This record gives sequence, structure tokens and C-alpha cells, in this order.
Amino acid sequence: MAENLSGQIPSTSEGTVIESYQERSLRVALSRSALEAILVGLGLAAIFIAYLAAVQFATPALAGVDGYYHIRIAEIMRTQGLKPAFPWLPLTILNPREYYDHHFLFHVALIPFTFGDLRMGAKLASVLFPALAFLSIWWLLRNQRVPYSALWALGLLAISEAFIYRMSLLRAQSLSLAVMAIGLHCMLSKKHVWLLPLGFIYVWMYDAFPMLLVLSAIYSASILLMERRLELRPVLFSSLGIALGLVVNPYFPADIVFIIRHLLPKLTQTTAVDVGSEWYPYNTGQLLENSPLTLVVFFSGVVALGLGSQRMQARTAASLFIAMLFGLMLFQSRRFIEYYPPFALIFAAFAWSPLLEANNGEARRITLGPRLRLFLPWVNGASLRKLVSLGILILFLIPGTFLTLQRAQASIKTSKPYTLFEGASAWLQANTPPGSRLFQTDWDDFPRLFYFNTRNTYLVGLDPTYMQIYSAPLYDLWVKITQGDVQRPSEAIYNRFGARYVVSDLNHGNFIRQAEKDPGMEEVYRDKEAVIFALK
Repeated sequence: MAENLSGQIPSTSEGTVIESYQERSLRVALSRSALEAILVGLGLAAIFIAYLAAVQFATPALAGVDGYYHIRIAEIMRTQGLKPAFPWLPLTILNPREYYDHHFLFHVALIPFTFGDLRMGAKLASVLFPALAFLSIWWLLRNQRVPYSALWALGLLAISEAFIYRMSLLRAQSLSLAVMAIGLHCMLSKKHVWLLPLGFIYVWMYDAFPMLLVLSAIYSASILLMERRLELRPVLFSSLGIALGLVVNPYFPADIVFIIRHLLPKLTQTTAVDVGSEWYPYNTGQLLENSPLTLVVFFSGVVALGLGSQRMQARTAASLFIAMLFGLMLFQSRRFIEYYPPFALIFAAFAWSPLLEANNGEARRITLGPRLRLFLPWVNGASLRKLVSLGILILFLIPGTFLTLQRAQASIKTSKPYTLFEGASAWLQANTPPGSRLFQTDWDDFPRLFYFNTRNTYLVGLDPTYMQIYSAPLYDLWVKITQGDVQRPSEAIYNRFGARYVVSDLNHGNFIRQAEKDPGMEEVYRDKEAVIFALK
């Protein structure tokens, strides 16, 4: 390049040099930002995994009961194909003709964990899946430029013992939370088109997929309320993705029939059938005991709204309405403890964000008193607010995380032994014909029985409404028999249920006494956990 007499670069090249320098600076800044995100993400992942592992491995058993079913069906899908026959619950709406795997992609995600010991694989998945959900929430906060997003994400470990326990169950709720966080990120980042494949995936993964549409509607309503404009793309793309997921589905149209038959009873008559404690609400005392910091975090967000002088942002309004919705749902059913605490935290993070920003104009106007300036000469108003806020976060995190860990470990230690029904199942596998039907006295015994024994078929499992919807009279008769209200139960067990063997835990004393008096039944196996009767 030629130089002029002064030795300077010609003016025509100065803009090119400056532009090239700016581009290089931008690339360096982006590279540093990406590297920082990777390092922080890896650090958070390590903390989440270590924390959740400390909870999960506090007991050798799996938390809850459904995990035994999920890991076994995933192993069957690996060995028999992604859409295996399902003969195991013929007297329910999951009978072979109507079967629909409403956790299909969740089971696919479990397949890599089915090589080797299934119990250990299930526990590893129970650690990694919620860790992925927590990382998704951090990613949401980081991309929304929330100050101290990593600390806010670590708050997930402190806000609720019940939340951590529920996340430690081998169920689809952890991945469902990840999908919701990613969906909210797509909305806030105006990447609405990605809601279409996300809705499609959600349908195939878990039947809580309508929540994505609910979140989209809340976000659109928040935009209308705070920005006075109509934004319907989130609702449209979510709806299209969900519709495609229902129609372009390996189980269509059984998927639609099942969803209607499964969800409507829960929405209209929750207490009509005993469906397990998770469908019933906590009382106020329980909620204050297992999730006190969740309530503190939520109300701190409300306080932050009052302290700020700016108009509420649409993202804050959306997260507030979402948290309130899950709060109301939690007062109807304790299973929503899986969603209320994280969205309460997201709301608080958004609400506090304007007050925590380093360049907040309101913070710059804060002046320090002469005594405070004497002891802290290097602190200005903005940095003081940051220090105070950061101190609160740290003081909240350290004791909260420690106490939540202890309580979650105590909760998971109450899980029943993983060997429950192992001996009874071994006897059944060795002494009953393939496909013979078993009469069991509890619907929630099915996952463990199925885990140990796929040779037999069963009466009812996963959800008692599956049998009640299939045949209400049959379900009512089953309840009476299991409660010991039917004399000579062998006649109904064989003639109405087609079963020749009965398996029961030892807690059903009334039924066992009726069975022992029944000349048509013979006890053929007993251990310290279960008893088996054979019909003569």
C-alpha cells in the first residue's frame, strides 16, 4: 500500500483499518463471551450433578414407584423396538388395542441408561435429567442478561425440599421443566418459529404439553398488557407444533382418545378415585415447611416491583402470571410443586434485574453518607447496591441449599426398598405360565412387579383411573375385594378378572384373612414383604 509524504495511510484506507479492527474486537469479545458461558455452564452442571447425586444416592432405592416402570419399558423398547406390544394391562385403557405411550420420547431418552444394571441406570438418569432442566433455566436467565444469572440458577437448589425431591423422581417432569424454560426463552428472544418443533417434541414426550400453549398465551397477553401490541406468533407456532405432534404420531388416533379419557377425569373429578397423594393439595403447614424459601423468593419479586421506578417489563409480567398460575395449581394438586418454585424464582430474577444492573441510572444517583464514605471510599451508589444484593443472594443460598439438601435426603430415604416384590416375582416367573394374569391388591404395586417380572400380565397400574374408565363396575369390584369386603373372593377373581394367581403385600390384612378362609385359594409363597395365593 502506497504512503503519502507524511507517511500516513491514505484516508481511503483508514475506514477499512478501523472497520477491520472493530470486527476483530467484536470477534474477540464474542469468543470470550462464548468461552465464559461454556465455563460457567460446565461449572453449574458439575454443581447440579453433585448436589442431585447427593440426594439420589442417599438411598439404594429409586424415589417413588413409577421409575421402576419407566426404566423397564425403556429396556424393552431397546430390545424389542421403539413401539413394542404392550400386553401387561389388558383390563385398562392401556390394553393392547388402545395402548398409547404418552411418555414415548422420555422412554427413548432413557434407553442409553438401560445397558447394565437398570436400577443404577435409572438413578443416573434421575440425576442428569433435572440437572439439564436447571441448566436450561440458567440459560434462559443468562440470555435475558439477568445479573448474577448463575447465582439465581443455584437458587434452585435452595428454594424447596419438595421440589428437589420431585425432581429426583425418574419421571418426565424434569424434562418437561426444561422444555418450558426453553419455550419461554424462545418467546422472550422472539424466536417464535422454534416453538413449532418444541411443541411437536413436547407432545411426543409427555402429556403436559398443553402447558406450552398456556405459557404462550400468557406471554402474548403480557405483551398486549405492557406494550399495547398484539403478538400472536407464540400461540400460533405452539398450536401448530402441538397439532402436528398429535396427528403425526406413531399412536394416532389412540393418542388423542387417551388424552381426552385420561385428562378430563383429573380436571373434573380429582377425588372421585384414589389416584395417589400427588393429585391432592398440600395443607398450608406442609407448604410452609417444605417450600418456605419459594414463598420468600416470590414475595421478594413483588417487593422489587415496588422498589423500581420503571414500568414493568413484559417478561416480568409474563413470569409473574406464570408463577401465579402454577401457585394456584399447586393449591389444587401438590404435583405442581415441580413447576411453581422454579417459575417463582424466574419471576424474582426478572423483577430484581433492573435494580441489580451495574449501569442502572437510579443506582448511580444514590449518594453515600460521609461516615459510610469514610469506611468504604471505593464504593459508589451503584456498586453498593450490587454488593448488598449479592450479599443477600449468598446469604440466601448457603443456608438454604444446605437445609434443602438435608431435608431432600431425609425424604428420599423414606423410599421403600427396591427389593420389594423381588422374591415374589422370582417365584411367579418360575411357577406360572407365560402371559397368565395376576390379581394384585394395589394399583401402585404394578411398577415394581413389572420391573422384576414381565412374564405375567396385571390388573391395574400406573393410574387407577385407567381401569375405572375401562370398566367402572370391574374397578368397583376390585376395590371391594382388596378391602376384604367380599367373601370367597376366588370366584370373582377367576370369573370376572380371569386371574389364577394373587399377589399382595402384607398390609392388606382384611383381604388376606378372607383369602385364607377361602377354600378356593391356597397360599403358595410368603416372605417378609409379600404373599402369593393360587386359585385351586
